[in-house]
Amino acid sequence: MYRSGINPDTKVADLTEEEVSKIRQILEDEGAVEGDLRKELSMNIKRLIEMGSYRGLRHRRGLPVRGQRTHTNSRTRKGPRRGTVANKKKAGK
Repeated sequence: MYRSGINPDTKVADLTEEEVSKIRQILEDEGAVEGDLRKELSMNIKRLIEMGSYRGLRHRRGLPVRGQRTHTNSRTRKGPRRGTVANKKKAGK
């Protein structure tokens, strides 16, 4: 806010188009935004996979990367539970 010269107490709804464009320009100059950020993130993951690092292997297998337990939990990464054979027999009746 200070570099753009806009009052920090101004509400977003009260910003003019000129002020919004100033803020947008500063954000784009400082770092990656949206598509660029996604591209950079996917390139980092691809690099880990190609190196064959432990984290890369976890990404490749779709398992938790940051040391979480997998015996229970981690359903987000592993997907829905697969039914056991006993459950399939019950469903067949």
